[in-house]
Amino acid sequence: MIGSFIHKISRYLLRPFVVMAMLIISLAGKAQDDIKICTVKDGNMFIWLSKKLPPAELDAFIAKFDLGHLALKRFIESGYTDSIKLAGWVVGLNNSTSFTLAKPLESFDGINDPAKRITFMGLEPPLDLQFPSVSNSVLFGYNKFRNKPSFTIKDSLVTFYLRNNRKADRVMLAGSFNNWDPSALSMTKTDSGWIAGVTLKPGKYWYKFIVDGKWITDPDNGYTENDYAGNTNSVYFFTNTVFSLAGYTQAKKVFVAGSFNGWQGNQLNMNKNANGWELPAYLADGTHTYRFVVDGKWMTDQANPVQYPNEYHETNAVITIGTPHLFMLEGFSEAKTVIVTGSFNGWRKDELYMKKTDRGWELPYVLGKGNYEYKFIVDGKWIADPANPPYGNNKEANSLLVLSPNYTFRLKGYAGAQSVYLAGNFNSWNPSSMAMRKENDDWVFSVYLSKGKHLYKFIVDGKWIIDPDNKLWEQNEHDSGNSVIWFNE
Repeated sequence: MIGSFIHKISRYLLRPFVVMAMLIISLAGKAQDDIKICTVKDGNMFIWLSKKLPPAELDAFIAKFDLGHLALKRFIESGYTDSIKLAGWVVGLNNSTSFTLAKPLESFDGINDPAKRITFMGLEPPLDLQFPSVSNSVLFGYNKFRNKPSFTIKDSLVTFYLRNNRKADRVMLAGSFNNWDPSALSMTKTDSGWIAGVTLKPGKYWYKFIVDGKWITDPDNGYTENDYAGNTNSVYFFTNTVFSLAGYTQAKKVFVAGSFNGWQGNQLNMNKNANGWELPAYLADGTHTYRFVVDGKWMTDQANPVQYPNEYHETNAVITIGTPHLFMLEGFSEAKTVIVTGSFNGWRKDELYMKKTDRGWELPYVLGKGNYEYKFIVDGKWIADPANPPYGNNKEANSLLVLSPNYTFRLKGYAGAQSVYLAGNFNSWNPSSMAMRKENDDWVFSVYLSKGKHLYKFIVDGKWIIDPDNKLWEQNEHDSGNSVIWFNE
């Protein structure tokens, strides 16, 4: 965010003020109600802001300079300074009408270096947590190279390749796989460019090349992302799946679409080869359904024997990665059909038909580590799992399945509460799925968290609150804040 702030400072200001005192003097006659200044001077970033700005003007100022992480509205309303201090700012002038903030500005040398920029921001979390290769937020990915093929993979060794630049004296490779260290991976010159091998596992990675000291994105990679530190980085997926369709060599366009991309039928172009069409891709652990779209016509993958029914009385092909979880429903021997459905398959009621057994009904289904809600549909009637009923007061809630729980949230100081729920980006902010359990005077709940950043809040007797024992939080669109945890598996 501070990186974006710097870019916007340079965009909106024509030149710095000579001294901060001159700035304040020059504005002494300005109505305190109108002050909204954001500038750079004498090695400091400087903000002077009226506390009486209309909400629309304040919102525009915050958006213009990317200051949402400072929670300025909350500071104006209640004097809360945690977010300001966490970001490295110091409060100066602070009276009933206006306030100032200042932060030391380090040298801009090497500002394109993601590691330096993040260090410059003063962020606490380690770089490996900010760029996790495997995350519950990344279900699917593929590479978008032009002018060169995708990086070659042999076993777990990926060969990164920078085309051209043969006049360079030294080229280095840095990325999320080596904590953006600019001196760790030296590339070797070839007859057409530079190469370096990196041992990786399937997942998502960010990288840059450093050509004679200059940081650059991969000019042949069409997939870049801007991180919250203001860096634009190239993105590479270590793939673990190849979608293949034999034949149809006369087709003009072939796409693959599935549960992993919201069934968008014109998004994922397959590449033509001598035998037909293919698309290498990364898929997260779990179950994925898909179909091909050949010149506008949808069809299943006939070469894949694993198929699930769909709502059109046809079938979708299935790919699974990981270990199956056995869903079981005991009893209901008189039922004709039993279906299991949940957050893992978009609550589809036409897909996962369970098999009848001597004890009841069962279905093995591959799921990755995570937090899932589910129910059974017995002859059209939706029921929670009798062996895993919802906990808490909401009897209409879904059963909750936590696979490989690795973190326990704890709320202290609310021993007298009637009900406490946990909600966050790890359960799609559902306010009624994770009812916390009383443990002495505390409320606790264990979940699975993937490596990286997670947001959460507690709902105490219907009221949403941030975690009073966690000083790390960030502002949200409701101006009420979310608690933040950086988790390392």
